[in-house]
Amino acid sequence: MSALTAPIYLDRNSPPHITTLVLMAGTGALSMNIFLASLPEMAEYYDQPYSIMQFTLTGYLALTGLAQLIIGPVSDRVGRRPVMLATLVIFIVASLGAALSTNFELFMAFRLLQAAVVSGFVISRAAVRDMVSRERAASMLGYVAMGMALAPMMAPPLGGVLADNLGWQSNFYAMSLIGCFTLVIAFLDQGETNLHRSESFTAQLRTYPDLFKSRRFWGYALMQVFAVGTFFAYLGGAPFVGDKFFGLSASEVGLYLALTPLGYMLGSGFSGRFAARVGLYRMIIAGALLTLLGMSLTLVTAAIGVVHPMGFFGFTLAIGLGNGLILPSANAGMLDVKPELAGSASGLGGSLMTFGGASLSALSGFLLTETSGVYPLIYCILGASFFCLLAAIYTIRVEIEMRGGV
Repeated sequence: MSALTAPIYLDRNSPPHITTLVLMAGTGALSMNIFLASLPEMAEYYDQPYSIMQFTLTGYLALTGLAQLIIGPVSDRVGRRPVMLATLVIFIVASLGAALSTNFELFMAFRLLQAAVVSGFVISRAAVRDMVSRERAASMLGYVAMGMALAPMMAPPLGGVLADNLGWQSNFYAMSLIGCFTLVIAFLDQGETNLHRSESFTAQLRTYPDLFKSRRFWGYALMQVFAVGTFFAYLGGAPFVGDKFFGLSASEVGLYLALTPLGYMLGSGFSGRFAARVGLYRMIIAGALLTLLGMSLTLVTAAIGVVHPMGFFGFTLAIGLGNGLILPSANAGMLDVKPELAGSASGLGGSLMTFGGASLSALSGFLLTETSGVYPLIYCILGASFFCLLAAIYTIRVEIEMRGGV
């Protein structure tokens, strides 16, 4: 880490500036949810039921989980920069293909290819760990998360407005343009940070058992799975809830969906400023408790018959706040288990997180019907937040017991 120079913006011979890391990760976040408010319209266009059309989210999440298992180790072997640039090119082509597709099968093929952009999550986290220590990583990751939260916060309203005025395809044209911009900035600014590359994939595999056997790693990873699971379960069911139960338009659903990323930005900003002083453990516990409290209040409003959309969507701000407090600290702890495998740990942890999120997203979408009300979605989120709290308590006990050992 000491061999790396200070970042100089738009100098590809120095480490990437924090704004570039935000842009890389934010492009991946935007591709996940910019079109969510358009799902009912897309289902009609392709003559598919909503539950099948929702596979554009759950199937995408599943493939990003697989992609992270490959991207992390490859970036440890060949470097962060070439992997990021190559996957951005794939994303741009796939976005254009999805916009131009006239049948559902071809659309889904291109949509799944968009999963390549998940490299932005993996490589931005690994690059931070390449550059700074664990203590500073939690704070820096908080700022990265705060910045990248702007993408999912702005994406649903933007996507809803684009869909209402130009059709749902405009969402995918927008993604291709944003991908082009990110590619240019990454090419000009993203200097290589992996100065200690693995000698070979075989050498990497020999070091994996230490990672796989680490109770610390699995504790932090499960924490992330359930924390992000609250958000993905919400994404999987919220468009249906807004459309069927509250009668909202795509633009209105998009505006309400922005509340959760707003909470994430606020929580991540708090992590960026205070994580190094408050400590990883307190940040994680506070985030888990906050999510539980917010969704418990949502359950109360549903039980007493509040019919305004804010009775449901308003308290989902707590999901974002909780994730903003939990994820930077959990990421920093996970990547610290074996710093020389930061890319692999980021990829494996991100893969587990994505598969867990996809499962909860699919579950919430499956359980919601036109007669179920909002309760299945609330119970899914409450359950995930409770298990996140349990994972946090377990991991903290392991950390204290092992005193930083693997």
